[in-house]
Amino acid sequence: MHVAVISDIHGNRHALDAVLADVDDRGCDEIWCLGDIVGYGADPNGCCATIRRFAAVCLGGNHDLAAVGALSTAEFSADALAATTWTGAALTPENRAWLTNLRPEARTHDVRLAHGSPLHPVWEYLLTVRQATASLKAFDEQVAVVGHSHVALSFARDGRSPVVRTDRAHGDEVRFGAQRWILNPGSVGQPRDGDPRAAWMELDVAAGQATWRRVTYDVAGAAAAITSAGLPSSLADRLRDGR
Repeated sequence: MHVAVISDIHGNRHALDAVLADVDDRGCDEIWCLGDIVGYGADPNGCCATIRRFAAVCLGGNHDLAAVGALSTAEFSADALAATTWTGAALTPENRAWLTNLRPEARTHDVRLAHGSPLHPVWEYLLTVRQATASLKAFDEQVAVVGHSHVALSFARDGRSPVVRTDRAHGDEVRFGAQRWILNPGSVGQPRDGDPRAAWMELDVAAGQATWRRVTYDVAGAAAAITSAGLPSSLADRLRDGR
């Protein structure tokens, strides 16, 4: 099973289309989406329609749940709140109903999926070794894939050795071996690791390996769409910097 793992699209249709073209070129059998299809970007309905059509598995992220009123926005920044309010008003009834039924965690092909972390599927930004050590105790599978942090990285643990965090760049590859792993593909629509290119990850379940990918997309077009929609300009600016 050759899988494309994507996450944190955030209404950025320009980035999503570029990633899906790359996924198609590489002959992936399925697409797994780890959530946050909407929020921040200017095309929530287009992104929902595309994911509904192509993803074999899709989780709900905190922005998805907040946009349909299923999650409190008390912890959102001012820009995130503005984008959530705009997105909630823009969603079609069909996409609203679909997002409402998404859940933040799943298991398929002996892989654990979570939007945030296996320990806290909705809200946890899994970025530290301490967090990963706790989350590795929360699932039994060898591999978990997570999103939410918008940072392409991996955590690995081999027996009694300490957990190791590694930030991942385009083309990085790992073979699972005897280690246990938490993998983050990075963000399709709003990368925050200094690389503005859209991120995704190839997962070969049968071979036991993962490869991180980055794709150039029309950042200027995505930023212009945000500005034209009347969303906060900072949401457009950060796309250019990958922050």
